[in-house]
Amino acid sequence: MKIVKFGGSSLANGDQILKVIKIVKSDPARRVIVVSAPGKRFTGDRKITDLLLDLAQAVLNREDPQDIYDSIFQRYTQIAAFFQLDPEILTELKTHLFQITQASYPSDVFCQAALSAQGEYMSARLITAVFNQVGLKARMLTPMAIGMTVSKEARNAQILPASYAKIAQTKIADDEIIIFPGFFGITKDGLINTFSRGGSDITGAILARGLDADLYENFTDVDSIYAVNPKLVDNPAPIHEMTFSEMRELSYAGFAVFHDEAILPAIEGNIPINVKNTNHPEAAGTMIVPRARLTHKNKITGIASANHFQALYIHRYLINRQVGFTASILKILADLNISYEHMPSGIDDITIIFDKKQLTGGRKEKLTQRIQEEIHPDALEWKNDYAIIMVVGEGLINRVGAMSDVVDPMRDAGVSLTMVNQGASEISIMLGVKPEDEAKAVRAIYDAHFENGHAKKED
Repeated sequence: MKIVKFGGSSLANGDQILKVIKIVKSDPARRVIVVSAPGKRFTGDRKITDLLLDLAQAVLNREDPQDIYDSIFQRYTQIAAFFQLDPEILTELKTHLFQITQASYPSDVFCQAALSAQGEYMSARLITAVFNQVGLKARMLTPMAIGMTVSKEARNAQILPASYAKIAQTKIADDEIIIFPGFFGITKDGLINTFSRGGSDITGAILARGLDADLYENFTDVDSIYAVNPKLVDNPAPIHEMTFSEMRELSYAGFAVFHDEAILPAIEGNIPINVKNTNHPEAAGTMIVPRARLTHKNKITGIASANHFQALYIHRYLINRQVGFTASILKILADLNISYEHMPSGIDDITIIFDKKQLTGGRKEKLTQRIQEEIHPDALEWKNDYAIIMVVGEGLINRVGAMSDVVDPMRDAGVSLTMVNQGASEISIMLGVKPEDEAKAVRAIYDAHFENGHAKKED
C-alpha cells in the first residue's frame, strides 16, 4: 500500500485535480490520499489557508467576514462546478465553516488553528465527492475518526505516540480509496490543532508509519529535489536519491520542498519517501531512503543555505574550565523561551546562532541583559545578519580532505568564513558567511562538486 500526499498546487483547480485522478487511477496501490488546501492557481493568487487565517483574524476582531467567505467559497464553487457536483455539498461546507467560526476557543491561537485547518477538511470533503463522481469509490476519514491525537502546542502540534496503535486499527476495504485531510490533528481535549505550516507532509508520514505503508509518495510541483536552490544556480542537478539524514539536514537549512518534521515518522517506520511532480508523474522524482538502501557514491548530495539568522558571540577566558558555564546560558534561554539553532564553541568563545523569529518582542534585549548580568562575559557582540550554508552528503563521512574540498572553492571565490562546524552526524559541514556572500559561496561549492548536471563521485 502507498500513502500519497498531494500539495496545494496539485489541488488548486479542476484541471490540476484531473491530473490527481489520473495518477491515483494509474496505480491501485495508491489507497490513502492525503490532501492539502487548494494552493495558488497563478502568480499573485492567494492560498486558501491564507484566506482562512484572514477569516480567523476578522472573527477575533469582530469584523464583518463576508468578503473573505466569498473569496474562499469562490474557489470551492469553481471546483464543484468543474466536476458538476451536487450544489448541496457547498451548502454543507458553508454551514460547517460557519459553525467553526461560532465555536469558543481557549485562546486566539487555537481559533486560528481551527480555522486554518478547514482548508484541508473542506478539500478532503470535496475531493471525496469528486472521486466518487468519476467512478473511484472513495471514503473520507478524519483525525477524529482514526484517533490521530496531537500535543497542545498551538499551531505547532506534535503527534502523540499512542496515536500510532489507533491508526493501525483503521479498516480499509479492498475496493475503496481513503481521502484524508492533512495539516491537523485533535488534542486529548478535542481541540483542533495544526502542525507547523506545510504540515500536510507530516500527516502523510504519520499515516505511512501508522498504516505500515510500503511507500510514501509526496506529490508537489517540481520534478525532483535539487542539489541547490535554483534561484542561486541555473539548472541545478536533481537529487535522485538521498538518505533520511541528508534530507533532515537539507530541509532544516533551507530546502522547502519537503517538511523536515515529516521525515521523523518515516524514519521511525523505516518507510521510503518518493517526492514526485503532479504535472510530470512519469518523472522518477527523488527517493528518500534509509542509509542501508543508499546506492549512490556521490561526494556531496546537496547544498542548502538561509540568511534568516542572528549570532551572539560571547568571549570569556577559560570557558573550558568553568563547570556549568554552558548550562547557565541554556537556563537563561529556557527562562526566556528562546530556542537556539547551533552553539559552536572554543576554549574562550561561544557563538550562539538563532533564527531571527526567536528574538522578537524584546527577547533579544532581555537575553543580552541577562547574559551580561549573570555570565559576565569579557566581550559580547551581536552579528545581526548571518547566513548559514549547509553542505550535506553521506560521502563526507570519514573522507580525508572533505573540509578542504568545501572550503577551498570559497577561498578561491574570495569568500571569508565567519564560522565552521562539522555536524556530529559527520554527513554535514556548516559554514557561516556574511549574507552578501551567501550566493557566491553556494555557487563556488556547487561548481566544485557538480559537473554537467551530475554530482561528482567519491574517489
